[in-house]
Amino acid sequence: MSDRDISEQEVHALYEQLLRQGKKSGCNLNPDVIFTKELVSGLIVNQKRYGYSACPCRLASGNKTEDLDIICPCDYRDPDLAQYGACYCALYVSQAVLAGKKALTSIPERRPSHNERAQSNYTSSAEGAGSLPFPVWRCKVCGYLCAREEPPETCPICSAIHERFERFM
Repeated sequence: MSDRDISEQEVHALYEQLLRQGKKSGCNLNPDVIFTKELVSGLIVNQKRYGYSACPCRLASGNKTEDLDIICPCDYRDPDLAQYGACYCALYVSQAVLAGKKALTSIPERRPSHNERAQSNYTSSAEGAGSLPFPVWRCKVCGYLCAREEPPETCPICSAIHERFERFM
């Protein structure tokens, strides 16, 4: 599977879908359209190769259960957006980056290595949310819950701002 096996129409359709989803959830796609469409192309390649949209900036195993944490949008997107203004691959950027108030920088990898995941019995948030060592945040507007170090920049359900979250547990 290569980029040559993907049509411009496929890339454009997924790009537009991600734009619409981003507007609903308050997540912004990187404004560099050429760069962003290259990442979208990688998502399509991974979808065709593995049957799921593994993050194009990470090496997928081909085992969906092992890769649940890196299916786009990955488990690391929101913490990266909060701390660095962009996700690891820079497909998504914060409002501050979009507005030119924050510059993009390199982002360290949050995902534990394969060996670390195997040794610690690591599970993605989709599998073991009850065992995450993070606080739970609740959107005071719609009740959305998430477990992470900080609440998201905007609620993915109702688009409430960061300040409308409260520590739930």
